[in-house]
Amino acid sequence: MHVLVTGARGIVGRFLVPALAAAGHRVTPLGRRPGDHRWDLAEAAPSLPPADALVHLALAHRPGAYRGGEGDDPEGFRRLNLDGTRALFDAAGAARIVFLSSRAVYGDRRRGVFLKESDRAEPDSLYGEVKLLGEEAVGGRGASLRATGVYGGRPHKWEGLFADYLAGRPVAPRVATEVHGDDVAAAVVALLGRGETGAFNVSDLMLDRHDLLGRVRALACSPCPPPPRFAGEPPGRMATCRLRMLGWRPGGWKKLDGFLGGVRFS
Repeated sequence: MHVLVTGARGIVGRFLVPALAAAGHRVTPLGRRPGDHRWDLAEAAPSLPPADALVHLALAHRPGAYRGGEGDDPEGFRRLNLDGTRALFDAAGAARIVFLSSRAVYGDRRRGVFLKESDRAEPDSLYGEVKLLGEEAVGGRGASLRATGVYGGRPHKWEGLFADYLAGRPVAPRVATEVHGDDVAAAVVALLGRGETGAFNVSDLMLDRHDLLGRVRALACSPCPPPPRFAGEPPGRMATCRLRMLGWRPGGWKKLDGFLGGVRFS
């Protein structure tokens, strides 16, 4: 299968491209770097090569921010990430689409419960609104992955957190849902050859910083205690039954420990 991928060098793309190649697919990155097929979210009518599938991971946003990634330009954020996505899907022709959405489509109001794809989406951020409208643009042409926080790789999302903790700086208690990038890639690969449509939750661990930094403490032989456990209502836990019915299984605590075992703590 020939697969076009936007955001091929991003947080998820760096896991997805090798996973697609390992599954026997031919990958063409869409973007602005050498070796990419030239494409930009600002294009009103992009020209794409013929392909069997399109995986859309790219997002124009303020560096380091997704919710709040619009910065001081919400209209520009909406124009690029919504109008640009619709134009991309139109240009993809008959290609099957897999769109990287987000748990942000559920909003943060429903805490301490299971979040299911059949639940009403109630985004409370511009990011969540744009992702939900992107799902609607996919329609019956493919699937949307409602991904939670993605960890893994180098550089990784917790570098600043680990540095603060190991330096003895205060770290606020927090709990969040997480999934390894390998598992997101595996979900995309599982969906590409199938006829399912609609939304699929992709999530794994409900991770408290107390547990995460307790593991770092042991690995780094740090004298610093981890922060206390988060005392509030935890975020909603994402039900992943739809993906599991396709044979998808995330790596769980073993995957997290394997990742942490490869981190250099200095």
